[in-house]
Amino acid sequence: MALLRLPEVMRHSGYSRSMLYSLISQGLYPKPIKIGERAVAWPSDEVEQMARAVISNKTSEQRRELILNLEAKRGASEVKIVL
Repeated sequence: MALLRLPEVMRHSGYSRSMLYSLISQGLYPKPIKIGERAVAWPSDEVEQMARAVISNKTSEQRRELILNLEAKRGASEVKIVL
C-alpha cells in the first residue's frame, strides 16, 4: 500500500479538488490521513476501493458504509508520519 497525495487522488478518481472535499464532507469519500504538520494523503487501497464502488454503481448509503469500514480499519493499523 502506498500513500497518495491530492494530485494523485484527483487523477485516480477523476474528481476535482473541490468535488473531492465536497464528497468527503458528505461522507461519500474517505477522509485523508495527516502525514505531516501540513500534509495529508490517502491510502492507495482506499482510493482503489472507492473507484470500484463508483464503477459498480454503489448507492450513496453503500459507499458511506464502505467508508465507515475503511476508516475503522485504519484505527488498528494507522501510523501517522511526521516529517
